[in-house]
Formats: sequence, structure tokens, C-alpha cells
Amino acid sequence: MLTQPSRKTAWTRDLVEIQTVYGRLVYLSGLVNPDTGRYEHYTLMAEWDPLEAHRAFRRIHEEIFTEWLNYSLEKKKADVELYIAGIRQIEPRDLVEAWLRLRPYKYLVPGSIQGPERQKHVSDFEAILVLLQNVYGVASPDRSA
Repeated sequence: MLTQPSRKTAWTRDLVEIQTVYGRLVYLSGLVNPDTGRYEHYTLMAEWDPLEAHRAFRRIHEEIFTEWLNYSLEKKKADVELYIAGIRQIEPRDLVEAWLRLRPYKYLVPGSIQGPERQKHVSDFEAILVLLQNVYGVASPDRSA
């Protein structure tokens, strides 16, 4: 079993390499098993008690989400633009178009966060998307299609 300091290093090293807070939210929300609602990390599952790992990831996800929530809208937009710039597999226009259709930003909120904080995240991100539509020349999606 790893000692506490090296354990923290093991599970935070991936987060440290992610330059944006938005990217960290994407990463952390991707660790949630949709069948159980628990955080699962490929490496830590063998090293940690699964419940202990879940609690650690939930705590850091909540902390990072709170940091994101407290950003101004301008700072959030700049962070999202930096995130977009780091994605090489898809054109920014196509990415924004997909976000408008699929609305993945709704799933970045930790499960423990409800009410006004969840709604603030969604409404702020939707405002950012309106701005990004203009930046990248994306038409509004036809949600009935």
C-alpha cells in the first residue's frame, strides 16, 4: 500500500498536466462510472480501496467545480477558449457545434452539487456558447433534428 503523500501524487499528477479548469472538470467527470455514480481511476483501482478513491476524487471534483463556479464569465470564457485551443482532433467550429447539440457541459457538475450552483454553471456555459458561436461562426443547432 502506498503512503498518503505518494498516493496524492499518484492521483493528482494527471490533473496537474491539464492546463485549464474546464479541462480538469472534463477529466474528473469522465472518471464517474455511469452505472454506479462512483469515481473510478484505472491505476488507483489496484492501489486504493475503491471507496477511498471515490471519496478523494469526489472531493477534488467538488473543489475544482467550486473554483470554476467562482470565476467571472470572462475568465470562464478564456479558460474554455484555452481548452478548445488544446484540442487538435476536432476543429473549434465543430466542437462548439457539438456542444450546442449534445450539451455535455451539464454532466461536468459533481453529483453532490444541486440547486443554484448547478443552474449557474449551466446558464454561464450557455452564455459562453452564444459568444463562441459568434467567434467560430456556428449556426444554432436544430434540436428537433
